[in-house]
Amino acid sequence: MRPIRAVVLCAVYCLTAAAILTRPARADEISEHAHKLHFSSIVLDTHDDTTQRFFSKDFDIGKQNPDGHVDIPRMREGGMNAIFFSIWIDGRIMGPPAVQKALDQIDAVRENVKKYSNDMVLARTADDVRRAHAQGKIAALMGVEGGHMIGNDIRMVRIFADLGVRYMTLSHFYNTEWSDSSTDKPAHNGLTDFGKDVVREMNRQGIVVDISHVGDKTFYDALEVSKAPLLASHSSCRALCSHVRNMTDDMIKALAAKGGVIQINYEKSFIDQAYKDADDRELGGVVGHLSEVAKSCNNDEACISRESSKLQKKLTAEGKLPHVSWERIIDHIDHAVKLVGAEHVGLGSDFDGADMPDGMEDCSKLPKITEALLRKGYSDADIRKILGENTLRVMEQAERVSRELQAQH
Repeated sequence: MRPIRAVVLCAVYCLTAAAILTRPARADEISEHAHKLHFSSIVLDTHDDTTQRFFSKDFDIGKQNPDGHVDIPRMREGGMNAIFFSIWIDGRIMGPPAVQKALDQIDAVRENVKKYSNDMVLARTADDVRRAHAQGKIAALMGVEGGHMIGNDIRMVRIFADLGVRYMTLSHFYNTEWSDSSTDKPAHNGLTDFGKDVVREMNRQGIVVDISHVGDKTFYDALEVSKAPLLASHSSCRALCSHVRNMTDDMIKALAAKGGVIQINYEKSFIDQAYKDADDRELGGVVGHLSEVAKSCNNDEACISRESSKLQKKLTAEGKLPHVSWERIIDHIDHAVKLVGAEHVGLGSDFDGADMPDGMEDCSKLPKITEALLRKGYSDADIRKILGENTLRVMEQAERVSRELQAQH
């Protein structure tokens, strides 16, 4: 009987092993290859609104928090080792108050980096990011999300640069006095003469010109004026989701032709057409519902982000907004890569500033992106570019242009 039993058991084990080997892998399973590739790469996210949370007594970036998307423990878990903290205030705040609020946020970033200096280091250059990675530290960078924060004073571009700001978005949801936004009624036909001077000064200071949020004409004006490549710090593909915040194929091609990079945004209404349509219907679109939330939050930036996310989650639970899978992020990455090549695509999540799709609940889930790209047949080298190397190249080119321009004076 024993030989027969052994044969039966062997057959059972063999069939079980075969089933395990042949069953389809789950989308969220991470292979050893993907794990090694992801955690050995520079994973640079160009847009995180975590800065707003520094002003909340309930938030500590050094501890794992029960809410939000970014903190040091979850960054370590997800391999996110370089982050652009967004300096953001409501675009309707102008002049000296806008400057003061921006400086307060820059100071908050710098102080939190000092507080957790064993984990984070302030980075100003691409080389700084690479050094931080070699030391096992998280590179902390800053991007000013909206040109209204210079208070119409071009000297603030230089001051921001001295404080470590490495990109500036020309406008946010509302027009500045010199730059048209994609979500406001055009007032300047793109960039004014002063706006073009701002772009030139950004080039001189090595601050990357960010064209997320700007109107299409503003984008083309900035592209023409800038001597350095541009960055779309958190925008997706309009061909897949017709949000005005996204880029058309022609815009993506023009951006790439000058060496720039589109950093794919994970926000549901930017990556999924059905969600965007429902969001427009229920909430009047992103500007409409943020304006409404801003009133109840008394324009407190952290409150606006938090309450906006709560509202979207509530409407999704009620079935008024559809569920969106994280795999839509991959669709946008793949579309842009097929359009302009892997050298011109990166990651700009909008963590802590937007509602994330199912399966990308926070930055700890980032290895799923590497796994998904491997399954699509992307090479290790191309995945490393998308994860962070492309952004570093844009920074290096901006630094080179800055040195050349400053040498002329």
